[in-house]
Amino acid sequence: MAASDAGRHPQNVGCRTLSLSAHVGFDSLPDQLIRKSIKHGFCFNVLCIGETGIGKSALMSSLFNTNFEDCPSTHFLSSVRLRAQTYELQESNVLLKLTIVKTVGFGDQVNKADSYQPIVDYIDAQFEAYLEEELKVIRSLFSYHDTRIHVCLYFISPTGRSLKTIDLLTMRNLDSKGYLPFAVVGSMEKVKIGNKMVRARQYPWGIVKVENESHCDTIKLRRMLCTNMEDLREKTRAYYESYRRCRLEKLGCRDIGPKNKSISLQEVIEAKRLEFCLEMERKEEEIKQRIVQKVNEKAAVLEEAEQQVLTKFECLTLMHQEEELKLGKKKKLLENEIAQFTEKKAIAELIQPQVSISTPVVSLKTQGLQKNQDVQLEVQCFHVRDEGTMNVGEQSKRESEKEELE
Repeated sequence: MAASDAGRHPQNVGCRTLSLSAHVGFDSLPDQLIRKSIKHGFCFNVLCIGETGIGKSALMSSLFNTNFEDCPSTHFLSSVRLRAQTYELQESNVLLKLTIVKTVGFGDQVNKADSYQPIVDYIDAQFEAYLEEELKVIRSLFSYHDTRIHVCLYFISPTGRSLKTIDLLTMRNLDSKGYLPFAVVGSMEKVKIGNKMVRARQYPWGIVKVENESHCDTIKLRRMLCTNMEDLREKTRAYYESYRRCRLEKLGCRDIGPKNKSISLQEVIEAKRLEFCLEMERKEEEIKQRIVQKVNEKAAVLEEAEQQVLTKFECLTLMHQEEELKLGKKKKLLENEIAQFTEKKAIAELIQPQVSISTPVVSLKTQGLQKNQDVQLEVQCFHVRDEGTMNVGEQSKRESEKEELE
């Protein structure tokens, strides 16, 4: 708490300056810091933005006097990508972890309006990753590989014309991040000039020496980067602090309350937790209402479908009853027809023996009768059958009357 209060007030307020009577030894703190920094090493991150084949790899190799091997890029990518490669360089006893980030496919698309967006997103993503590491409960920033961009080199095509639209858009959107303009020449090849082999580019009109300050600004750029490397790192921290402040303010974190009263981080977290709980309750209530509404709608649909099924069932029941009545009538008619047929069959069976007996009465004396005699015989047979039928009918009638009397 005392350290926090001291940080809020101007320096040297309430402090007394005293002199030492003898050597103590804390004047070795700078040496301790140097030894610690040398042991841990340094990191430096460079972002190279430019069209494919413009010479990004050649310039970086010229700046650091080494050969950064890199695979060639294609011109047929659908979007801009960023490729990061980390190298460990050592000069004397100083170790430098150098990360070179290059754009791939920059300016190769038909629509170049949003070519800058992946670059801006990448820079912000490195700030966000560092912020997440910083806000962890258990963190290790000392051993954390810091990938925040310290310097951005934008490569402009040496066509002799004015800046392209994509150059203006990209640099305008990177202006808040920081960039360095230089006119440089890089080369991986060495050309023999006199008795020396020097890095240079050979053109039909002459030779451009990379290490010659009168030819290009490569030496000046290298000197600026190396002698001001810590300043560039400090500038990156300033940009990060601005990003961090905006990011935490969006999350609702404040140092000063509504009445210009200082508030602690615990109060901010508690307020955000309460706000989050209320928001969750509100969303939960909305979800419950939507679920109830959907259930009611589904119940209404099912009820309507059930009513339709019941109506259809009633109609089918009525049709079934009507069909049963029709079938009952048809069944009764068939039973009557069967009874009549059975009765006729019984009568026919009773008549058949009498006809068989009465037929020999009408016998022929001779077989050589005339045609008219045959006709008379047939008529006589019919009369006999009728009489037999009448006798059978009278007999059945008598039997029925007898049964009634009994």
